[in-house]
Amino acid sequence: SDTCHQDSSKDRSGPRLAQLLKDNFSKPLIFTEIIPDECVLIKHRLKQLSHGDVGVSAIFTTGGTGFAPRDVTPEATKEVIDKDCPQLSMAIALNSLKKTKFAALSRGVCGIAGKTLILNFPGSEKAVIECFEYVKDLLPHALHLLNNNSTMVLQAHKELQEDQLAHLRHSCPHKTNTGADTDRNSPFPMIQVNDALHIIMETIHPQKNLKKFLLEFESPIDIPPFRASIKDGYAMKSSGFSGSKKVLGYVAAGDPIITTDLEEDECFKINTGAPLPECTDCVIQVEDTKLLRSKKDGSEDLVEILVEPKKDLDVRSSGYDLAKNSKLFPSLDFSPVVINSLLASVGEPIVLTKPSIAIVSTGNELLNPQQPAQSNKIYDSNTTLLQELLQYFNFSVQTTAVLSDDFEEVFETLTQFFEKVDFVISSGGVSMGDKDYIKPVLAKLGFQIHFGRVNMKPGKPMTFASKGSKYFFGLPGNPVSAFATFHLFVLPALRWFNGWPYGKCMLPIIEVILGNDRLLLDPRPEYMRATITSKSGRLHALITGNQVCREKQKL
Repeated sequence: SDTCHQDSSKDRSGPRLAQLLKDNFSKPLIFTEIIPDECVLIKHRLKQLSHGDVGVSAIFTTGGTGFAPRDVTPEATKEVIDKDCPQLSMAIALNSLKKTKFAALSRGVCGIAGKTLILNFPGSEKAVIECFEYVKDLLPHALHLLNNNSTMVLQAHKELQEDQLAHLRHSCPHKTNTGADTDRNSPFPMIQVNDALHIIMETIHPQKNLKKFLLEFESPIDIPPFRASIKDGYAMKSSGFSGSKKVLGYVAAGDPIITTDLEEDECFKINTGAPLPECTDCVIQVEDTKLLRSKKDGSEDLVEILVEPKKDLDVRSSGYDLAKNSKLFPSLDFSPVVINSLLASVGEPIVLTKPSIAIVSTGNELLNPQQPAQSNKIYDSNTTLLQELLQYFNFSVQTTAVLSDDFEEVFETLTQFFEKVDFVISSGGVSMGDKDYIKPVLAKLGFQIHFGRVNMKPGKPMTFASKGSKYFFGLPGNPVSAFATFHLFVLPALRWFNGWPYGKCMLPIIEVILGNDRLLLDPRPEYMRATITSKSGRLHALITGNQVCREKQKL
């Protein structure tokens, strides 16, 4: 990149790719470099790294794959590779085309140079994330094959065969209802977690480009807007000397600026933060003075200045903290606390208008926590769970409802809620039970159900639907499932709606050392509860035990 080569602070995709490698692989040794869009320079560096003595396993390039005149990364790569990998290039392209039609304008290639795998990624941070997510599981096996590591290759083949056998013992995740009375499978295809998240983020329209707004916002005022006293003391002219001064009056914070002139042997008593009189240019702190005489009313009349006054002593000049037309956000922090408080400090209205949210829990078996216990009922904890999670992440809830498994009641409540809010987050009623009415109600309301099953455990019945600018999240009824799917899908969606950058919407992935000797995992990606402890600067995870949960259990 010519631009990033001149100013490395503008590079977003390179650091993001390095972080993805650190998050997904154990202790990778990563070298980063920014090269201008010069074919000769790119070719020379690729050749050095792949055919030299450095021992580089893989080279990821970002940028230079488009149609612009100086987009020459694929041309430089083709001159270096010994073997082309067209299927890998095609697979990345097909996956990217599912995200955006503009992926057709990327010309990235993949190939092998010596024992080094070279992959061209587009230059945008979002594209880098999507391309890496697709290839990350393929990389270890590809590199083992490149280095002729037969042990690891055989192990990978063995695990693949075991996965296929396990797959045969379970219902096909893509098997759907064929319409026959004997077919009792879900009509919704099972989709992968990353695909579900991408559908959500593509469907939801952000309020604004928050990153662009923050980087471009300039302060409309000086802070402070006047010359202010840093100390409690006496404002005077620095051209005068130490010695006795007559006290003309008192200036407190918030008082009007005094415009009248004063003599060199006169002063004003002043408080911290108060505006300096126009004709004064320094402040002598109280500790460097002595009271000589008071008036009958107790106010000061004459003081002795014990030090020589100096110009600008203990004076905060106008715009000292923040000058007018300077950037209010030199570094980015997407916390609403930071953004809204800084905007308030320059008299600007809040920009992070939080999404309006309603919470719904469904089930004939549910009681509000305030109701007396009943032998055939359980208490609803999901409403409280979701309210507390939303509050923790600085979102608020407008309204809640606990509904019975009744089609008309669910229909009427959702109709009313969507007249008032942007998001409805529901728990329960999205699985395959006779009383699971959420999806039929959404269909009657004219919502598009983007997906109704996700290949994960817990949380398989996770549902997402939309109608214009209204969005519905149907979380499974089990609290653990609701907890997991909230963090994986709902939280990123709310942040994206609020204008957060794509890469900041998801919770960070951390590396831990697993303390359990053996785990029996589901063929689906499984999200397990664990306790995390820190030992010698490393995080250790211990699975908490039996993870079994029933869909209708609410506690």
